[in-house]
Amino acid sequence: MLTHLAPLHAIAARRGDGLRPELANLLGRDESVLRTAPGEMKMSREQENKAVVGRWFEGFWGNPWKPQIIDELADPDMLLQYSLHAPRRGREDVRNFIMNFRAAFPDLKFWGAADLIGEGDYVVGRWEGGGTHTGPAFSDFLTGALPSASGRKMHFTGTTVLRVENGKIAEEVGLDDGVTALTQLGILRTA
Repeated sequence: MLTHLAPLHAIAARRGDGLRPELANLLGRDESVLRTAPGEMKMSREQENKAVVGRWFEGFWGNPWKPQIIDELADPDMLLQYSLHAPRRGREDVRNFIMNFRAAFPDLKFWGAADLIGEGDYVVGRWEGGGTHTGPAFSDFLTGALPSASGRKMHFTGTTVLRVENGKIAEEVGLDDGVTALTQLGILRTA
């Protein structure tokens, strides 16, 4: 990374003369900032995609969550797939899933555990989070169900790969530590 060049680029941009093209290109590639005209900078596709994913994580998985984020950022045919649940396809299916999940776990919250990594249309994020089952019965787990208000807590981690297409989340496919979550919820028993 050429982070040490960022202050030089900012100073040059304020002066209006810019960096030599070779340095500006290197800085644009490594810092995900592209120089378009004197004093003007534009985010790269990777930076734009990471910004979309950041908004999605906060609005969809954070607490309080923002239901309107689905219409704002989910592609109409979005795929949402995690190992604990059946795959979901389309905004309405995704909306129904998260509303039921949040009804069962009202304090549900996930957050980023590391910087997002972007490459082309893909953004990868590590996360952690969980919640307490104080709501209605929940039978969405592929391996079992919970009776209403079990009071059980889950806290687990995972990694998610998201594909962004035209500024919308087209796919969110994650691998989570489902064994930990299901054991904490009493659905799986330890040996």
